Amino acid sequence: MKRLITLTSAVLCASVGGLLAQNAQSLKPQDDPKYLKKAALQIDQYVASFYRAKKLPVPEVTDDATFLRRAFLVSVGRIPTAEESLSFLEIEDPTKREALVDYLLKSNGYSSHMANWAFDLLRITDGRIGSSANNEPYRQWVRNAMTKNMHWNEFTSRLISSKGDGWDQNSAAVGYYTRDRGMPLDNLSNTMRVFLGARMECAQCHDDPFGTTERHDFYELAAFTNGQTTVGQEKMKPLWDELADDQKNKGEEYRIAQVLWDRVYGMSLAGGGSGQIELPTDYQYRDAKPGDMVGGHTPFGKMVMMSDKRAADDGRQKLAEWIVSKTGEQFSSVIANRMWKHVMGKGVYEPVDEFIPAAKTNYPDLVGFLGRIMVDMDYDLRGFQHVLLLTKTFQFGTNPNPSTVEGGDDFHGRKIERLASEQIWDSLITLAAGDPDKQAPRTLDDRIYVGNKPVLVGKKTMSQLSKEVLALKSEQDVRTYFAKFVSDVKSGGANTSGNAMMMGMTSTSVYNKDSKVRASELPSPAPRDHFLYLFGSSDREVVDASSREANVGQVLSLMNGFVQRELVNKSSAHLYKSLEGATTPNEKIRRLYVAILSRPPSDEEMTWMLDEVKKQGDAGYRNIVSALVMSSEFLFLQ
Repeated sequence: MKRLITLTSAVLCASVGGLLAQNAQSLKPQDDPKYLKKAALQIDQYVASFYRAKKLPVPEVTDDATFLRRAFLVSVGRIPTAEESLSFLEIEDPTKREALVDYLLKSNGYSSHMANWAFDLLRITDGRIGSSANNEPYRQWVRNAMTKNMHWNEFTSRLISSKGDGWDQNSAAVGYYTRDRGMPLDNLSNTMRVFLGARMECAQCHDDPFGTTERHDFYELAAFTNGQTTVGQEKMKPLWDELADDQKNKGEEYRIAQVLWDRVYGMSLAGGGSGQIELPTDYQYRDAKPGDMVGGHTPFGKMVMMSDKRAADDGRQKLAEWIVSKTGEQFSSVIANRMWKHVMGKGVYEPVDEFIPAAKTNYPDLVGFLGRIMVDMDYDLRGFQHVLLLTKTFQFGTNPNPSTVEGGDDFHGRKIERLASEQIWDSLITLAAGDPDKQAPRTLDDRIYVGNKPVLVGKKTMSQLSKEVLALKSEQDVRTYFAKFVSDVKSGGANTSGNAMMMGMTSTSVYNKDSKVRASELPSPAPRDHFLYLFGSSDREVVDASSREANVGQVLSLMNGFVQRELVNKSSAHLYKSLEGATTPNEKIRRLYVAILSRPPSDEEMTWMLDEVKKQGDAGYRNIVSALVMSSEFLFLQ
């Protein structure tokens, strides 16, 4: 126990020591404890003014056990281990909540939880329908960005202005576009929704009857991203057509060619955005004719224009700059509100992907202040969340009633909500195997696959192959390279597990539905028979498509699936280690409660559980585990 207490104390000492070692004036806002606390206090003051205006009583601050569990689930997406719970609950220190927040935001669990958030928002899947291309390097790029805490303005800019080799981690952000290859207008609609809270889907086909966007406006915006192509794929097209037309039914050479056609050329992106686009043949309004060329023109914010007379090659760069720095409060407000919902459970204004100017919200001062904090912190999402987690507003007790404010939060205590599927899964594996954040994260599967089998393992990677192929200068170069590549594949170098380990590669295929790794490391989307899918994990086809609705399948899964197999009936499960050294039924029950619910049992609960153990013997402890894990208290965030 001393070691665990020392861990938390060390966090406190490190924070204080770091502050003293630097000139406070040189600290960035997100690194300055004084700034963080002052910003948190200002938020609380805005919330307090709302209470006064509505004549509402100020909620009580929640107890340590509820705060502990809430902070873990919100910050790192899982419950604390039994050891982590005890190290927090048994310390009498007035600053321990601040220390806990600091500890969580610096942990590996934070980036894992943020990766799940980003994967849902950007609809990141491992594979692509109708193609042997995949999103593996793009997924890895996003995962690395969350791990490194890439600031949101840089993250956004690099996605939208990306081009180049899809396998090079310096340019793998092109997956943002190649994931939607052939659907550039849908991609643009999602861009506006995700980053600016502007819903323009309707305007692809007609003037938006519920908004201000006209179809002409949408195409002027689409001009910025128009002209997306692959890098040099035309050099391979004659060879590809020959192989595709071969009716000997697409043998091995065709499958080898697919590697180059789909997974090298098909995952690359050329054309920086021409800045001009033709109106579609079904264009129906009087302001232009079908087939007219229109130039890029932004619909709001500072005006950015491109010529309809000559094609350019920097449209996506101009679009990125406009979104990040020329849309007034919109860009900062949207991401600030998304982060508020991520931490507090409900957006200051809802829905979070429909921007409302601060002056038109129920809380203009608060919304404006949140946007300014985001800008002050240079769009550091971890720093922004740090401020929110330090507020008294975050610490208020649970409120079982719905918000009294239409279209937003009333801040009157935490609203009870069921955990996301990823939070439940990550909490279950914490109970089954201990701290999951000590495991190495999934790495980029850089192997070359032909017919779902790895080839040239230990000799060449997809990154190397892509770089070599995209550098070829002519059709003849492609044919010569392909002939050599076919020869290499056929002559050997295939599928040797020893070499795979030597290269430090991990295939996503090693993760089956019972692998005890975090949801962020599992295949995406989850298979239909997986726990994550059953509990509402997103299929990643549309933005934020996850569900928290209950169904019968979830109940059956809890009663007969992973919980029973890996927790209740498995004596080696990590949570049973917490019973080691306990000599009385009371102590064993108390430890199970702390491990699963992060709190000790009440006197009444202890009486019930002692009766169960008295009747059932050791089997009673397994029944207690089953009951607690299937309880609403475990499955819901308070």
